[in-house]
Amino acid sequence: MQTIAEITQVANQGPFAPNWSSLGRFSMPEWFVKAKFGIFVHWGLYSIPAYNNEWYSRNMYLKGHPEFDHHVATYGPQKEFGYKDFIPMFTATAFDAQEWMKVFKKAGAQYVFPVAEHHDGFQMYQSSLSTWNAAERGPKKDILAELKQAAEDQSLHFCTSSHRAEHWFFMGHGKEFPSDVVEPLQKGDFYWPAMPEPDNQDLYSEPYPTEEFLDDWLLRTCELVDKYQPELLYFDWWIQHEAFKQHLQLFAAYYYNRGVEWGKQVAICYKHDALMFGTGIVEIERGKFAEPQPFYWQTDTAIARNSWCYTTTLDYKSSSEIIRDLIEAVSKNGNMLLNVGPDGQGKIHDKDQEILADIGAWLTMNGAAIYESKPWRIAGEGPTTITAGQFQENKVTQYTSQDFRFTIQGDSLYAMQMISPMDGHACIQSLSLSSDQNLPAFHGIIQNVALVGHPQQNLDWQATHDGLSINFAPIETDKPIVFKITMK
Repeated sequence: MQTIAEITQVANQGPFAPNWSSLGRFSMPEWFVKAKFGIFVHWGLYSIPAYNNEWYSRNMYLKGHPEFDHHVATYGPQKEFGYKDFIPMFTATAFDAQEWMKVFKKAGAQYVFPVAEHHDGFQMYQSSLSTWNAAERGPKKDILAELKQAAEDQSLHFCTSSHRAEHWFFMGHGKEFPSDVVEPLQKGDFYWPAMPEPDNQDLYSEPYPTEEFLDDWLLRTCELVDKYQPELLYFDWWIQHEAFKQHLQLFAAYYYNRGVEWGKQVAICYKHDALMFGTGIVEIERGKFAEPQPFYWQTDTAIARNSWCYTTTLDYKSSSEIIRDLIEAVSKNGNMLLNVGPDGQGKIHDKDQEILADIGAWLTMNGAAIYESKPWRIAGEGPTTITAGQFQENKVTQYTSQDFRFTIQGDSLYAMQMISPMDGHACIQSLSLSSDQNLPAFHGIIQNVALVGHPQQNLDWQATHDGLSINFAPIETDKPIVFKITMK
């Protein structure tokens, strides 16, 4: 285990140093820009009660919250059955890391992101800093190590995430009434520090995290990267709090310097401007940008609309909705990280597998428009507008057959028609001809147009002043169809 002094030494050894100016020399990993599609995995103790969402550990101690009442009715008072008492139930009898990765590979994913430690503080890996981990309790397996090995066996890039920062206050409501969250709490205790919950929108909120907690956060995070060498590390919210700034810079320099030692292109994924812009990968949670961005970014979303972990009441998205969200991200210079939640014993349920297989089948056919592609000079056309920002998934976006999104690769422009037209006609207005070279219109020469995945189709196409007109035999599908437009 590293000490703070040793971490500081590595952070300052170069080529990076723990300040934003030095960290600004960060370069986006080339493999990440090519990969486009990854799988997030939320699996932990919260998957055992499988109620509402992954915040069960906080909400079961919050009077008036549905989880509080559900917990008392199902398991008894929190003083007699607390969150820690789920650990013996977490035996992971159905967990098979190799099978998980085969499912993700079949889905077309290029990288995987299992959660190493969520807000609840239970580590899914072997740790020298706490005995409250999956290797010593519950499954008694180093879950993260098994997932890393399985990912590498399937040639998937291995990444992981830490949500430890929120643990500063996550169990704090348990002190407000008789429960198993009792003083004195000391570093190393499962529920420690269980502080009163601050205003999480206030970047200077009290109670201010202590140096002891921040050092523990840094030690845990550095242990995580040293033991498992993830190619990306994802941080959830609240590390944007002022208290973390110095420790964040120290960690970023440590991790990036380690990456140089390993010969790996690594990066930190962050939200809410927790890092200085240009020192990592910008994340948009459950949302996207309305327009193409000059910087590379990622949206993290879930296969279900109402939870990141497995519950018995998941509101699943359709595979076609997820594919369109992937297209939106890629056409606007981004990636999509899609979350899956196995159940308490580690089974990926049939509905999840069905959706993932459906996505994989579409990508097998149309992957040239996604993997290693680049944005065109415009992202798309059509009447459907996208609302920018986070948490914009309450309603399904209603596309039309006039909506297209574009990417390029090699000598081809890929035009993805978001709704397959019943009349077998497409008109791409962005490819309309113009006799005026000064107008911002298309002036390239189209050599050929093909409908990807349907080589038997002989398309009737013509470049006109109204657009590229294409006629074809209608395709009965609820998913986008893709035209490959080859240029001279």
